[in-house]
Amino acid sequence: MINAIAIDDEPLALKVIISHCEKIDFVDLQKTFTHPTEALKYLRKYPVDLLFVDIQMPSINGINLVKAIQQNTMIIFTTAFSEYAVVSYELNAIDYLLKPINFSRFSKALDKANDFFKYINEQNCTEGKYIFIRADYSLAKIPLADILFIEGLADYLKIFIRNRKTIVARMTMNDMVEKLPAKDFIRVHRSFILPIDRIESVRSNSITIPERAIPVGKTYIKDFNGRYKQ
Repeated sequence: MINAIAIDDEPLALKVIISHCEKIDFVDLQKTFTHPTEALKYLRKYPVDLLFVDIQMPSINGINLVKAIQQNTMIIFTTAFSEYAVVSYELNAIDYLLKPINFSRFSKALDKANDFFKYINEQNCTEGKYIFIRADYSLAKIPLADILFIEGLADYLKIFIRNRKTIVARMTMNDMVEKLPAKDFIRVHRSFILPIDRIESVRSNSITIPERAIPVGKTYIKDFNGRYKQ
């Protein structure tokens, strides 16, 4: 069960969130607040898993409130203003809901939160079978078994996925390497990460996978040869 609270200076907006949450069996909306400062006091004593938060509020806006929270809490922004979407992305929000919020869109945001909640808990007891990547102002769930290869482009990555649109994410290759299980993936070039079991052949400094040939960078040859021969 996901424990949540909601913060919005508009009581009617909170009523909508309460109504939507009552229709979802895996979320427990424990409390609502119309004053952000009261919410912060509550959070210091009673941490929650998920926070619904409006952005334009008196005394402290939702962006600064999220920055002030000293705990790992999932965030779903609920606002009437689209211009804060980029900031929400930088704060690693689960989703960004524009008012008026219909139940279908709300339900999709909660499904993302639930997937991420399960993922975090699975990481504490067993190795996960998928990763979460933030892209297009959203959180994408990617099964590890479906990753074809990953290509780095400056500060961005292209994740090629089986039977699915390529995902472009703003993150570094090093950050991606840390997310992936080392036993299943290997970095072979400053611009490429591959699933080891998809390698069909190796010739000189070139690796063949079903989709294309991938070069092996000089910096990575020794590590690749050692692992591939095993």
